[in-house]
Amino acid sequence: MVQKPRKPQIPSRQPPSGAPAGPLRGAAPTSADVARRAGVSRATVSYVLNNTSAVRISEPTRRRVHEAARELGYVPHAAARSLRAGHTRIVLMPTPDVPVGALYSGFLNEFQWALSRFDYTAVQYGSVGVAGDDAARAWAELRPVAVLAPLGMGRRGIDILHRSGARAVITLGAEPVAGAHALITDHRAVGRVAAEHLRERGHRRAGVLMPREEGLDVFAAPRLAGIREAGVGTVALPIAYDEEQAAQVARRIGQLGLRAVFAYNDEYAMLLMRALQDAGVTVPDDVAVVGADDLMLGRLLRPRLTTVRLALPSGQELAELVDRLVRTPPAEPEIREVLGASLVRRESS
Repeated sequence: MVQKPRKPQIPSRQPPSGAPAGPLRGAAPTSADVARRAGVSRATVSYVLNNTSAVRISEPTRRRVHEAARELGYVPHAAARSLRAGHTRIVLMPTPDVPVGALYSGFLNEFQWALSRFDYTAVQYGSVGVAGDDAARAWAELRPVAVLAPLGMGRRGIDILHRSGARAVITLGAEPVAGAHALITDHRAVGRVAAEHLRERGHRRAGVLMPREEGLDVFAAPRLAGIREAGVGTVALPIAYDEEQAAQVARRIGQLGLRAVFAYNDEYAMLLMRALQDAGVTVPDDVAVVGADDLMLGRLLRPRLTTVRLALPSGQELAELVDRLVRTPPAEPEIREVLGASLVRRESS
């Protein structure tokens, strides 16, 4: 007699009695798994993890859902969520094409952390050699919900980003751009504050360091203009961030008979002060030096560095602004001045 082969046993998908609800080993956890673990509906899981404000969810329930998601290792599918919403939760910040210092780096870290608390993902995106409309098209492919546009972004690029689903496009610069929200950062204020201090100290003429590094002119030129607007005569002193260059500039300062220098920022000020001291020039008796940014190292110098402190919105404030503009876009673009400047008087001037 030929026996029929036995039907293979298919393992049950049900967990053993008393075992915690969750995905099978090797299977990616789903929102249904999170819902079972938290004891809520899948809709509640979606509301909580998508940070939906239209539905009120109690804080204990939110914590329970987040804890269940962490325990299971569940991560929402960004692409699927984007298809449903028409956009991602990405806030795009093009990678700066100019050197940035500690001030900007600290702000950027705080901003990214604050965005994560609103369930956004901050992404820095660089396109080497691509600018203007072409750059906007490249960024639009990521379907960001918000963009902090770089300097030089025009109206057409902003329109491209809006058409791709970006709910908020925010520019940073000295002038607003049509169609975008604007955070006005006019660096002439930095030069004016430095010049007013030098005038108080009796200086009517000053050298102004102008960094040769590519891209820094967008900040250096307005600072130079601000000094001139405040009525202080200026001598532009081009300089690379290099000890030999600093020594050459120190010699030129002596040849020109300059008694005061605005050094663009604290890093260039420290470089110049070292070169002046090596040349036997006393700061501030022979030459007064003023920097900008108020870096900690400036306080450790001897003499301590006089500087212009810049005030930017905190990362938390900017994240709250982005979230508000995304949730409830205003009828007209918002424009606000955000760069403050104040003098920190120390011994170098």
